[in-house]
Amino acid sequence: MRVVVLADTHAPRRWRACPSRVAAQLRGADLILHAGDVCTAAVLRELECYAPVAAVLGNNDGPDVADWGAGPTAELDADGLRVAMVHDSGPTRGRLTRMRRAFPGADLVVFGHSHIPLDESAPGLRIFNPGSPTDRRRQPHGTIGVLRIESGRLVAARIVPVT
Repeated sequence: MRVVVLADTHAPRRWRACPSRVAAQLRGADLILHAGDVCTAAVLRELECYAPVAAVLGNNDGPDVADWGAGPTAELDADGLRVAMVHDSGPTRGRLTRMRRAFPGADLVVFGHSHIPLDESAPGLRIFNPGSPTDRRRQPHGTIGVLRIESGRLVAARIVPVT
């Protein structure tokens, strides 16, 4: 299963339409995860043209994103891998412990908010922030994440530059 992970697209200010380098990664996706700050449900509807989408609410998301179906957190099964999502995972210090407490059944927690890509592991838990494809802030590139899941195992996780 190929999963594309996005966060912090900040439409329409930063995302007027799907950037071509993001679209290239979305083609062939089996699932798209959006970790919040979509800002408008139009982005989620656009992403649904590529693959099924699961999303959570970010601090900048409006009521239309909630009406689309995004909640404050999400938990799902991706080919046997237990995935949880939240927009803001809190401060860096203690993050792995905090995410394990918040999502005790998860193998992987996807989050956003900081715009800083991160892929970190501890025994029994991996946390993953794809960064932002449209608002890189202090990062060298806008980024997304691409995951490969096989039979309940996360076999590959990449941060992909798209700007």
